[in-house]
Amino acid sequence: MSDSTELGEWEFVGRRGAEPARLVPGEVIAAIPAAKAFAEQSGSALRFDFLDDQAVLRMLRLRHEDESAMFNAGFKVGVPLALIGFGASVYWGGVVQYWESATARLVYTAAAATVVLVLLAVYVRTAVLHWGDHGRQNLRARARAYRELAHLARKGGADVPALYPHYGPYPFAATFRPEADEAETIDGEGLS
Repeated sequence: MSDSTELGEWEFVGRRGAEPARLVPGEVIAAIPAAKAFAEQSGSALRFDFLDDQAVLRMLRLRHEDESAMFNAGFKVGVPLALIGFGASVYWGGVVQYWESATARLVYTAAAATVVLVLLAVYVRTAVLHWGDHGRQNLRARARAYRELAHLARKGGADVPALYPHYGPYPFAATFRPEADEAETIDGEGLS
């Protein structure tokens, strides 16, 4: 966890690029009966103790690393894909369509389409690797449940900041897979 050395003892970063947030202690959440019941129910379903401050802090820090890794991977492939696709389209519109030789236009179209399709395939493969990793899906499922737990505690009167823990729920990537290994770290490629 690269960010953990720069953060305070009970701090985590909820959204990529945001300021560190302070962990709301489990006892604050457990003081609300509905939140405590939800924590116990979700905890047994997701095999996680939502009232254990150390475990929650570690999960939130890993979730931040996961989100950063997904953004970085998409940025590294998505930006070149967009630039090359846009450039090829503009060059077609401004130059290639006026070429007299149909063969030259066909060769340009084939080359541009090949480059764009290869980049698109790399982009899709990267997305599948990130979204399809079962350990990271479990991490996202637990983070999503914790977010719901925090909102439930705030609605019940607990002193929980608005938007805590400050990231989206990712509902389409939050499938819990009990057979998967735990996401211990996020390596340089962003994969667990």
